[in-house]
Amino acid sequence: MKFTNSLIKGKFIKRYKRFFVDVEVNNKIITAHCPNTGSMLGLLDKGNDVWISKADDPKRKLKFTLEMIKSNQKIIGVNTHRANRIVEHGLKNKLFKEFLSIKKIKPEFKYSDDTRFDFLCDKKLIEVKNVTLNRNDDIAEFPDAVTSRGTKHLKKLMESINQGYKPYVLFLVQIQNISKFRIAKDIDSDYYKHFIEANKNGLKFIAYSCKLNSKEIVIGKKIEIEHD
Repeated sequence: MKFTNSLIKGKFIKRYKRFFVDVEVNNKIITAHCPNTGSMLGLLDKGNDVWISKADDPKRKLKFTLEMIKSNQKIIGVNTHRANRIVEHGLKNKLFKEFLSIKKIKPEFKYSDDTRFDFLCDKKLIEVKNVTLNRNDDIAEFPDAVTSRGTKHLKKLMESINQGYKPYVLFLVQIQNISKFRIAKDIDSDYYKHFIEANKNGLKFIAYSCKLNSKEIVIGKKIEIEHD
């Protein structure tokens, strides 16, 4: 997935009211939209390098959007709105081993009255989870805060097996230089419990890294998921 324009580099100042960040660019403070509703644990240190995009839409109040942050010497993609576009690009370009033979890609599949999943590919359901938490060297973790929505998705995906679907949770690790992934059970023990149960009952979990730079974010290699 290529950015429309090259990103602009700056320094992180602060996040506030959840959806706003102040960024210093060329000695000027710019207020940008923060398209990430998570806690962004470990990423919001003042002075961190950040990259923002500029919107071409003249009607937009905030002209800039936070895209990436550098923390602990790793660049991390924080725009959760781009996660599905990155995955869709990967599906169309056969970058996932598990989905090489799919014929149709249907985004935003309505599974039930109260649940949509990110993709239906033939009979394979895919729910994408954007991963930005990195507390330990080359290990990525999810979630970075309690996610009741994520637990609901696990229950619904398990349910879908009985209806003939083949469900997957795809952890999209938008963090440089990662080789392993695990569930942050100290942050959300309930999600971890359902992850273990779902794994035993046929729900498939996969994790892929990303290659990130100021021009594009694309799918990288498959990475190991720890189950302990």
